[in-house]
Amino acid sequence: MSVTAVGFDLDYTLAVPTRDRETILEEAAAAAGAPQLSREAYLKAHQEHLTNRTRTPIFETLLDKHETAADPEHVATAYRERITDAVVPVDGVAAMLAGLRTTYRVGLLTNGPVVAQEAKLDKLDWHDHFDATLVTGALPAGKPDARAFGALLDALDVEPDETVYVGDSVHHDIAGAHDAGIRPVQVLGEGCDDPDPRAIAHIPRDELPTRLPELLADL
Repeated sequence: MSVTAVGFDLDYTLAVPTRDRETILEEAAAAAGAPQLSREAYLKAHQEHLTNRTRTPIFETLLDKHETAADPEHVATAYRERITDAVVPVDGVAAMLAGLRTTYRVGLLTNGPVVAQEAKLDKLDWHDHFDATLVTGALPAGKPDARAFGALLDALDVEPDETVYVGDSVHHDIAGAHDAGIRPVQVLGEGCDDPDPRAIAHIPRDELPTRLPELLADL
């Protein structure tokens, strides 16, 4: 079946931070009077809280392991502000999305708390770039759960076998889309996973705006 829709991950696929996230986490913790927090522990806690409105539960989990009077909400706010300030679009992505929407239904499915991910979309001014925008903080489950990908398919009103999903994470994006019957395309680059054989194609992130439309046209 020909492709009628394409879905995208956000972070490290369409947009990237200009500064190292570990450094941003350290700065946010210090600004909110919290102890130093590891990026590894943050990512583990983040995975446990993919369906929350804010990052506060993430930092509650992290701070529970320390004797500190730091307020998790304050740490979450400090981190969100710094991440939002650092995020920038991959060159050429906005024009690519506009071009794809002339032919395909285009959706966004991004893991994370609603407030955090919508703040990034506000910064990027991308709310009008998609036919459907889904943040897992507002869903029953996050990627790679099939319910998250099912919600994207429902929002775009398309079938799995006519849909391509583009992302960088093997666990969240490639495996999740593949298991949901969607054709995954893996983005490669700094901060991304190694190529996975379940992807139908592997595209360097800086080449995505030119190579993805060509790939979709050939499917």
